[in-house]
Amino acid sequence: MDFIDKVRELSARIPKQLDNIQTEEATKHAILMPFMAILGYNVFDPTEVTPELCADVGIKKGEKVDYAILRDGKPIILFECKHHSAELGKVHASQLYRYFTVTEARFGVLTNGLVYWFYTDLEAPNKMDAKPFFEFNLLDIKESAVEELKKFSKSSFDLDFILTTASELKYTREIKRLLLEQMHEPTDDFVRFFASKVYCGKVTQSVRELFFQLTKQAFKQVINDQINERLKSALATDNTIVDSTASDALSGAVSVNPSETTSSTETTEEEREGYYIVRAILREVALPKRIAMRDVQSYCGILLDDNNRKPICRFHFNSIQKYLTFFDTDKEEKVSIEGLDDLYKYAERLKAAVAKYDAK
Repeated sequence: MDFIDKVRELSARIPKQLDNIQTEEATKHAILMPFMAILGYNVFDPTEVTPELCADVGIKKGEKVDYAILRDGKPIILFECKHHSAELGKVHASQLYRYFTVTEARFGVLTNGLVYWFYTDLEAPNKMDAKPFFEFNLLDIKESAVEELKKFSKSSFDLDFILTTASELKYTREIKRLLLEQMHEPTDDFVRFFASKVYCGKVTQSVRELFFQLTKQAFKQVINDQINERLKSALATDNTIVDSTASDALSGAVSVNPSETTSSTETTEEEREGYYIVRAILREVALPKRIAMRDVQSYCGILLDDNNRKPICRFHFNSIQKYLTFFDTDKEEKVSIEGLDDLYKYAERLKAAVAKYDAK
């Protein structure tokens, strides 16, 4: 089994276990230890993975790291684990910071079992940086992040190589965060920059307010254009050609169930576009050809493996107020949406539905 498949397998079974993981220790045993095992380390060999490694700090004695991964008897990665419900952004990393300064490890990981923040000492030698250089989320797996994670595996671990890419990862991550902030709520300086480039008049308060909205709209349109280009590329790769004038079945993975179709059933362009968006979202967890669409009079269903027993979601787009129905929990849930862009807000729920069926 490939490395990414092992990661996805762990990710798929986590949602079923969380209700039974009540303590920090249970989080370590049920999630963190399997995670380290996926990296190739023998969690039952104390010469390779040591729990509660002593890390005395000055007059503080008995300080212990939750786990330390060793190589040649020396720690290379330290893990501090919190309960899976803990928000890492609200967890003070002071313990990990202290451990880092008194051991030879160059990497420290703060985790709640689900999200992993990787730290090193880019800014000052033997002093852990205030911000992580890499983040990995087990419930939101991205292939690029898996490739970075693989560098920490036993078979691939190369200290110098990781450190040479760590600064790039860290600062790229921070730039992306700033861009997202500006995209959702651009600052005055950011708005003023674009206004000065395209507007010749005096930038008054009313002009700034106008460009505040225009900047947000431009960001949104750029992203939508990029998504549409990727969708076109993906569809071309899959050789899926949809005839928008056809009144019968859609080709490729898009199918219409003849037994459910009535003369009044018509697949709309909005439903087709929604289907393509869902396929794009789910490419990380399922092959595109596994995602099918069946349109009936009352709704448009998105299915896994073209199987009615594996519904991913349903579109209810035939009224003024649009709705989605989800099947990622034991009960169906209908939520209202304003437009197709809202599908991206529910990416994790769509992936969870696929994970649930694949886990079975």
